[in-house]
Amino acid sequence: MTKQIFINLAVKDLQKSADFYTAMGFEMNPQFSDDTAKCMVWSESIYLMILTHDKFKHFTNKPIADTKSNIAGLYSLSLSSVEEVHAMMESGLNAGGIEPTELRDLGFMVQRSIEDFDGHTWEIFFMDITKFPG
Repeated sequence: MTKQIFINLAVKDLQKSADFYTAMGFEMNPQFSDDTAKCMVWSESIYLMILTHDKFKHFTNKPIADTKSNIAGLYSLSLSSVEEVHAMMESGLNAGGIEPTELRDLGFMVQRSIEDFDGHTWEIFFMDITKFPG
């Protein structure tokens, strides 16, 4: 079996979040989606599960973090070019996301950040390893 990663995030408005992630370039897999959860596909091995708070509570005994005011994790997505980074960011911003920090250009990597409606933070970046110093 191929190794895969599933990122599970609690969201307050499931459809609004599904629309946001679709605008960001994820595709919904209806086979693993219902009124309580949506499976959003990034690639053949990376999946984002967005779940209502009630559904998310089935998987943990801990309280759900308020990610609008606290950071719970940073999720990073690499793209093939700086232009793709900007295009994805514009799509996400047009879908209601916010850009909490300024663009970072490290010479070998260009990185932008976007938050969804619940404050989950994504780092969108392009890296040219041939320009990595030393």
